[in-house]
Amino acid sequence: MGIGELDREAHVPEGRPSGTAGSPRTLAEALRARGDDGLAALLRARPDLLGPVPNDLTQLATRAGTRASVVRALERLDRFTLQVAEVLAVAPDPAPYPVLLGLFSGGAAAPEVEAALPGAVALLREQALVWGDDDRLRLVRTARELLSPSPQHPSPTGLGPTVAEATAGMSPGRLQEIVAAAGLPSTHDPVSAVAALTALFTDRKRMGALLDTAPPEALAVLDRLVWGPPYGEVTAKPTPPVSWLRDRGLLLPVSPRTMVLPREVALHLRGGRAHRAPEPRAPEVEAARAYRPEVVDGAAAGQAYAALAAVEELLKSWEHGGPAVLRAGGLSVRDLRRTATALDVPEPVAAFWMELAYGAGLLASDGEADERYAPTPAYDDWLDLPPAERWARLVTAWLAATRTPGLVGGQDAKGRTLAALGPDLDRAAAPEVRRRVLGLLATLEPGTAADPESLLARLRWERPARGTGGTGAGRPGTPAPAPAPAQEAGAAGPWASEQRAAEPAAGPRHPADLRERLARWTLEDAELLGVTGRGALSTAGRALLNLPLSEAAAPDAEGGGVEPEVAVERAAELLEPLLPEAVDHVLLQADLTAVAPGPLLRPLADALAVLADVESKGGATVYRFTPGSVRRALDTGRTASDLHAFLAAHSRTPVPQPLAYLIDDVARKHGHLRVGAASAYVRCDDDALLGEILADRRSAALGLRRLAPTVLAAQADPVALLEGLRSMGYAPAAESAEGDVLIARADAHRTPPRTPPVPVPDGPPVPDATLLAAAVRAIRAGDRAATAVRKEPAAVPVTAGGLPRTSAAETLATVQAAAMTGSAVWIGYVNAEGAASQRVIAPVRVEGGFVTGYDHTADEVRTYPLHRITGVAELADEEV
Repeated sequence: MGIGELDREAHVPEGRPSGTAGSPRTLAEALRARGDDGLAALLRARPDLLGPVPNDLTQLATRAGTRASVVRALERLDRFTLQVAEVLAVAPDPAPYPVLLGLFSGGAAAPEVEAALPGAVALLREQALVWGDDDRLRLVRTARELLSPSPQHPSPTGLGPTVAEATAGMSPGRLQEIVAAAGLPSTHDPVSAVAALTALFTDRKRMGALLDTAPPEALAVLDRLVWGPPYGEVTAKPTPPVSWLRDRGLLLPVSPRTMVLPREVALHLRGGRAHRAPEPRAPEVEAARAYRPEVVDGAAAGQAYAALAAVEELLKSWEHGGPAVLRAGGLSVRDLRRTATALDVPEPVAAFWMELAYGAGLLASDGEADERYAPTPAYDDWLDLPPAERWARLVTAWLAATRTPGLVGGQDAKGRTLAALGPDLDRAAAPEVRRRVLGLLATLEPGTAADPESLLARLRWERPARGTGGTGAGRPGTPAPAPAPAQEAGAAGPWASEQRAAEPAAGPRHPADLRERLARWTLEDAELLGVTGRGALSTAGRALLNLPLSEAAAPDAEGGGVEPEVAVERAAELLEPLLPEAVDHVLLQADLTAVAPGPLLRPLADALAVLADVESKGGATVYRFTPGSVRRALDTGRTASDLHAFLAAHSRTPVPQPLAYLIDDVARKHGHLRVGAASAYVRCDDDALLGEILADRRSAALGLRRLAPTVLAAQADPVALLEGLRSMGYAPAAESAEGDVLIARADAHRTPPRTPPVPVPDGPPVPDATLLAAAVRAIRAGDRAATAVRKEPAAVPVTAGGLPRTSAAETLATVQAAAMTGSAVWIGYVNAEGAASQRVIAPVRVEGGFVTGYDHTADEVRTYPLHRITGVAELADEEV
């Protein structure tokens, strides 16, 4: 929208009162009347207006009326404020405040609406969506276009066009027929005919008398159209009820087969109400169940410990060769399923742990030719932190991440499956929704779990989905019951053309609205991470969000002013005493198992993970010793005596005899067979053992043949030969070309240093107080310069671009005189890049071909070369 359109928006028709003295005529004038705090509030609420900083208030008003900016502002209104905007879109323009209130209450008492309406109007005015005094409220033109009803985009109020709009283009003869059928005297022109119909439909007494003569079937048609959508299709020969309504203008044609209920008729039938159910109050978040805070904190701490264990187990399983990266990016479905089985969790939970580690910078692709996922060097630093600090790092990354694991397995707009760790999982709204959900949980008393449906209802009120701000017409896109013989036309959102790319189709578990799905996933993820326990926000979670610990927070609480780093440290301190302490021992049992009564110290856990296999996890981890696990430990270079000493040092119970026998038996056989690379060979001092292997049918796949009494050659490679012999129950050892035993100790694979994925911003960031103050000063200074009154243009030539044009001598003389008198002048200036601009400066010094002075446009002292000044003119008013 250009400046001229803003002027037309504020045009006052002749004969209509212009409101109170000094009332603004344009949005720019309304912004000019604001104080600095009002401008700062606008820029804070709509930060997109600052990119770049407007030159003056006229440019700010123009930018505030652009379609993209208005759509963004409307999307961030709560339900009632959006309902107010929708009502203003169907109200007279301008609309006095009493008329606006009447469209909500219908003339009846509505104390809740009366209490909430001033705040909603003030919010719309603050965000420059509404301007004007209370007796002349105007919705900005772009917002009116977006919210006004049309056949393609019916209004959420369910109202249709006015009589004047619906009859535009109708023949004068047809208008006179309608006027006569309605019992009105004929008129001389279409304008007066439309005015007569409008006066009839807005006169409650005369309108009531007209409807008293309507057939019952016709009233039934009106009843089904009254709350919208107001459009319906008719046959070539309408039924008598529809014909009766059409003849009297109670239904007006939009096309040969489409009729519409005029707005004035609908408002009469509704009792003057634009919305069926105004929602001035936000729904309360209801409590589902209350626990003692200690119970909640204990449950949350248990989940936090489980989260740390899951992430550590995931990354440890990938540090010797993780899954391959798909060509399009991400993890294959097979690898996701395999990882979920290894972690003993459902696939969506496994995807969550992967994305959490990826978002925290602990996991990435290694970037090699055979690209695979592996832990990053930051993983080792993370492991060195205390458990509570590791948890705080994970939760902090989760809160800020825009990647959304819940989308894994869905489809994008092109029907492609979304893979874990793949592209297209970023949703910019995720961080804001997560914090808002947790903030609403914090409004309940500590230890209280929220009812999920009431929490979702509150979120829907605070940020309605596109096209669902009103309740009059129901959710757009959902057809209402159709009157016979008419069929309502389909409905759509008021700004459907501005919607972003389609989200993945929602399954039966979650609704289609992205914000609602994000909220549900937040509740699930917070429970997995231990931010909540049993559905209630934990004390550590409150500390991390910077909210009160021992009382319910206010619904709009933003934190206690503590720095984020301090909040993280406080959360870790609160969680630390609740986490189980690491132990340095196990309990060996006679059934070849070991029980870890708690989390083990990391060196002990790493060593035991090589010597035994994990059989079960939980409060106590059970390890099982097998011949394969003992051989694995021997392959790392440890001897049987080393293993006996290790177990004796770390067991609170004596080493059971079966376990000692198992270690000795595997150690006695280990390395008796040697495998090397010829293609591959097996050598052994016991030729009878080699004969036994040759006679075994299971060795046929290895292609063995005897070269010497103590040597067998194989067609398989050494690795396959080792695995084949081990599967047959032998314990071979690999040897080098020199005949030495090779120690199989795989080094942990790490990626090169990687930075965590950067969250996708949800629009421009909210400016801080310093930036706001500077922007307001710059806009004020530019506006003062732009609105300064200059001398008559006849006295000073002006270029086609609006710049003053004077000779070099005249320019020098004028700025010298202004420097001596301390007055301000208007100059045209072209910078080194050739960009022309107008400026108002107060010259202080003129020398050496330069003029130095205070630039009112930039609000600072600047120096300009005289040869770049196109011209100069004195100001008629020195109040700059």
